[in-house]
Amino acid sequence: MEQKVSCLTGWISLSLIFVSSCSLRNQKGVPVTALAQEIIALERSALDRWITFDPQGYLDLSAPEVTYFDPFRDKRVDGLEALKALVEPIKQFKGTITEPRYEMIDPKVQQYGNVALLTYNLTNYGKLSGGPESVLARWNSSEMYAGVGGTWKLVHSHWSYTKPDVKPRTP
Repeated sequence: MEQKVSCLTGWISLSLIFVSSCSLRNQKGVPVTALAQEIIALERSALDRWITFDPQGYLDLSAPEVTYFDPFRDKRVDGLEALKALVEPIKQFKGTITEPRYEMIDPKVQQYGNVALLTYNLTNYGKLSGGPESVLARWNSSEMYAGVGGTWKLVHSHWSYTKPDVKPRTP
């Protein structure tokens, strides 16, 4: 009987080691929580649509009181209706970008109660006018999600260029 218990304990230990070694980890080897997986999946779903000039994924994720910053705005955009008006022209875009894709780099989710902050870098790729694939833009992204009615909603979005070419001001 003692040998069976010892053998069973060994199998349980091996199973736990196997399960823990197979858990999802980020690029730095840090285990990714279920919440992080959920938030990152929501963001990727919106990005999958955005990269094809369909902003509806982000609009569907956004809470009515969402706020938004990007490098093309002089001030904050307040509310879902204002955000819808801002992104409406994107739906009409008939540009020359083909084979668009993106890379979400080092996503990190930090939870604070009923709020989760997702930060990551984004690199957009595509072919312009049938040319070779090139980097189209590199971004820093901060996305604030809040638990609203049992789902995660985007309540704040902030986008900036990674290492922008900032020109010094002349007096």
